[in-house]
Amino acid sequence: MSSPDSPSDAHSDDDGGFHPLGEAAEEEFEKMLEETEYDAELGMEMAKDAMRVTKGELSDEVFYDRYHEEVVEEFGEDSRPMAEEIEAAREADDDGAELLSRLGLDEDSRRGMMKKMGAGAGAVGFGAWTMSESGDDPERAVAAQDEEDDETAADADGEGDGDDVQWGMALDLEVCDGCLSCVVACNAEHNWNEGANWMYVLAYDDGTVESPEPDEFEDTRDFNYLIRPCQHCTDAPCEKVCPTTARHTRDEGGLVLTDYDVCIGCRYCQVACPYGVNYFQWDDPTAEAEEMDAEMQFDERDRWVSGSGPRGVMEKCIFDPARQDGQMGEDMVGTTACEDACPPGAIQFGDMNDPESDPQQYVDNVPLARALENDPDEEDDEELVEAIEILAGEQEPADEDDEDADTLTEAEATRLVEGEYGSPDSTFRLLEEYNTNPNVIYIGNEPGPNAEQVPGPISYADVGQVDDRQDVLEEGTVDPSWVADQLGL
Repeated sequence: MSSPDSPSDAHSDDDGGFHPLGEAAEEEFEKMLEETEYDAELGMEMAKDAMRVTKGELSDEVFYDRYHEEVVEEFGEDSRPMAEEIEAAREADDDGAELLSRLGLDEDSRRGMMKKMGAGAGAVGFGAWTMSESGDDPERAVAAQDEEDDETAADADGEGDGDDVQWGMALDLEVCDGCLSCVVACNAEHNWNEGANWMYVLAYDDGTVESPEPDEFEDTRDFNYLIRPCQHCTDAPCEKVCPTTARHTRDEGGLVLTDYDVCIGCRYCQVACPYGVNYFQWDDPTAEAEEMDAEMQFDERDRWVSGSGPRGVMEKCIFDPARQDGQMGEDMVGTTACEDACPPGAIQFGDMNDPESDPQQYVDNVPLARALENDPDEEDDEELVEAIEILAGEQEPADEDDEDADTLTEAEATRLVEGEYGSPDSTFRLLEEYNTNPNVIYIGNEPGPNAEQVPGPISYADVGQVDDRQDVLEEGTVDPSWVADQLGL
């Protein structure tokens, strides 16, 4: 019997729902794809298997082989990100084996020599072995370690790709007040069309934690919130299904972006994303978006990845490449519009690989970070100010054994700050079981499986925004001639 991961097998046999957004969402996705000119069944199957890849149930190589012929037939090319690396690995493997055969080495000797040479998939940074159902394939684990060693050596020689920066966020759900300032600021900077919310904040109930009625609350923080930007996954399923390299992870800063000049609008990435952050650009960009400066639209590689795209492409949150590339000034590097606009400091953006960055410092000591966001110099409580300064390293604490000290000990300072600003119950990443390695970490309650959106203290209409993209489309913002053209009518 062949392995369930065998490239010769048909598509995955599991007929159950695969998408974390639920079977109703899957039905909508399938209906959406059927309205395009592209193969809907192919898009659904690729999305399902892309998530299996990130979960360790399927290898990249098997995923590539499984759909290669169909992708080429449907799109005329197969430019998925793994394509070049897998083909290069196979060529290296074939060339290495041929060379060793010419040297007269037997099979066992060839295997040993190939391992020493690093030929094959591991040498180009690719695990080409099929994962077991548990994801514990020992050969792949060895290959992954070999890859890591190779990359470390390359970085030491200055030959590694990228800049070792990984932009990401820490989002404190316990201090978010649902004001939607982040949504407004993101829209002002990028000019996405109505309802295509690159940044989205929702209040929710999940059967365990409840939110109050929108007109019956004492404090906006009485609501349970989820802030939802793109997660900029290190292992992004949306990228795995893109046939044209439009959806890609940039080496610089690890940003997951869409090249509007390359995107064909097949919408496969929309189905493959577990987080529901992708939007199809049904209409022409707004006048403001069309007038954006080129430095706001094109990144340092001169690829059009920012601002509202042209009609017929996919869009999403981008973590502001124009800022990170210094095109808006050096003082804007390491910032985002949503972070700048957040009054309570619930959004912390920075380099997730740097322990001194804002998000990592925030997660490291949440009560202290909340206190510093509150400007401790303005506190009326002198003892609390002292406690904050001690924890921030601005003042020496008293020795624990000094009973006559007139300053606080570190333990006393910690208790004071935690008592005033709270200590979070938990931190989490969304859908960790999918192993996409999202670069957004949350502080606070994780929504349960029965979570449902409820009205928040401030409505989207109150701030001139739209809550539901579908409402906009149903109200006729879509040009009928464009739809007819896409359907070939």
